[in-house]
Amino acid sequence: MELRVEDQPLLDSLNTAVLLVDDALHIRYANIAAESLLKVSFLKLKETNVCTLFGEVELAKTAMVDSLRINQPYTKRHETLQLHDGESSLIDYSVTPFQYGDANSLIIEMQRIDRFLRINREEALTSVQDSSRNLIKGLAHEIKNPLGGIRGAAQLLRQELIDSLAGSETQEFCNIIVTEVDRLRNLVDRLLGPSQLPAMSSLNIHEVLDHVAILLEAETKREVTLDKDYDPSIPVLQGDHEQLIQAFLNVARNAMQALHRSERSDPKIILKTRIEQSFTIAGLRRRAVCRIDVIDNGIGIDQTIKERIFFPMISGHNEGAGLGLTIAQAAINRHDGLIECHSIPGDTCFSIYLPIKV
Repeated sequence: MELRVEDQPLLDSLNTAVLLVDDALHIRYANIAAESLLKVSFLKLKETNVCTLFGEVELAKTAMVDSLRINQPYTKRHETLQLHDGESSLIDYSVTPFQYGDANSLIIEMQRIDRFLRINREEALTSVQDSSRNLIKGLAHEIKNPLGGIRGAAQLLRQELIDSLAGSETQEFCNIIVTEVDRLRNLVDRLLGPSQLPAMSSLNIHEVLDHVAILLEAETKREVTLDKDYDPSIPVLQGDHEQLIQAFLNVARNAMQALHRSERSDPKIILKTRIEQSFTIAGLRRRAVCRIDVIDNGIGIDQTIKERIFFPMISGHNEGAGLGLTIAQAAINRHDGLIECHSIPGDTCFSIYLPIKV
């Protein structure tokens, strides 16, 4: 069974990925959208058993054989599709049996949904973050005002104690009040994050990451293996050099702390860069973005806080203040970017996306 030449332009014009499969479940045709989705040409797909593309091979085979046998279409939701480059994608697909010439065949229509699910998650996260940020700003204002009064009163009291020749221990109590008030003010300022807008300039993202790598190696005393997997084709980006260093450093330190808690014999952090085509951030579709992955082989993120790790005061360990990722997310958002996280024990990846101006 071969697809008629006159039918190809019609299928190639569709945005939906379409595969034509014979009764042995071998791929006989893939349109341009399918080639793009699977990241492989039809010539390499031809005669491949279509079931091997799916995460659950046997279930897919059983369903398709039944569809051919009883001539009944069906739809499968949230199926994992194995891409040619070794990665995977989440799709919905529909299978429709039909008679093509003298042969029983299947048309499989596939729609990638992980992008839409990610957009929905991003919109929900952005909404919650905006509410959280507004709440923090209101609380910061209410907290800093009385703190200023307490600090001023403590300074005046200290001066009176000095003038009255009060004991040094009593004066030290005033010093403690001033010190602790300053510490609380600094904590509130950190919650608010950098107040200044990014000072945009042209920068090489790999130079930024190399600087972060040097700082990490100094902090870990080279006890953690640090690998770099850079894509040299990434062009110059627009960004604030210092704010990006701080954001990447906060994410990388989070990975470093996870490795310390895991007590692995082979702790490793990978800094990886790639270009992503046609990517949506904050509802705006970008032709291309730079993806920076910070990957570690630590214990992974506690599932109970996984959905809240970018919120203030949420930390996976007792010693943390829970502000590093919040500050990093705020800085990346100021660059019209996004941070996502995927984590299982032994493989945690924070992906930072920054727009590429083209």
